[in-house]
Amino acid sequence: MALPIHIPDLFTGTVVEWERLEFKEGWNPEAVLHALCAFANDLHNWGGGYLIIGVAERDGRPVLPPAGLHPNQLDRIQKEILSVAHRISPAYHPVVEPCVIDGSHILVLWAPGGQNRPYKAPISLAKDEKTHAYYVRYGSSTIRAKGPLEAELLQLAANVPFDDRVRPDAEVADLSLRLIQAHLQEVKSDLFEASGAMDLARICSGMRIVDGPPENLRPRNVGLLFFTDDPRRFIPEVQIDVVHFPDGKAGEIR
Repeated sequence: MALPIHIPDLFTGTVVEWERLEFKEGWNPEAVLHALCAFANDLHNWGGGYLIIGVAERDGRPVLPPAGLHPNQLDRIQKEILSVAHRISPAYHPVVEPCVIDGSHILVLWAPGGQNRPYKAPISLAKDEKTHAYYVRYGSSTIRAKGPLEAELLQLAANVPFDDRVRPDAEVADLSLRLIQAHLQEVKSDLFEASGAMDLARICSGMRIVDGPPENLRPRNVGLLFFTDDPRRFIPEVQIDVVHFPDGKAGEIR
């Protein structure tokens, strides 16, 4: 499944904030496990994040051109990612896509905020390790949640953000393929090209704007807000606010 974003944009920090990105020069199963757990917990409701393997990091920024992974490693690492993700509790599965950037092979993991947070992961991958902990993103780092951070996560977990809530009174057919494809084309997502050969439900699943079992997929509020011709049909209070921010004496930024 292609990711709903133009992958080169991940290296600029303009489309996805740096706090939602983590770069790993090489394959480190334990670090990847903790990062996936942190993105799944989505402490600040950013929508999860992206973990990029094969790219070194310096001061929270990617070092380009990428160091890359050996092509012979890609299949093995993808299998190990699935195995590592199974160590997260409750069950959680990221979306993995291999790609080539500047001639180097990398793996991009999309880790959306989970529906069943809080998530725990083993503090190490040692065979006899039985201690599990919560992990969260703090700035551009993945850390173990303790004390106030753990309390905040547990309190947050009791409330699913409005955008992520499923609408039982809506159907996948209520989402507009035209608006979805226009968005994918505008953000230069690889999913745009692939969408021509996919049905609406599969496209929406790839974008995580629907949820539920295959036989009863329902839109999330975020999908209804952005990809229906008449959002007020489902969310009567919806509106667009334009905010003007002052920019000194030179004028305003809109």
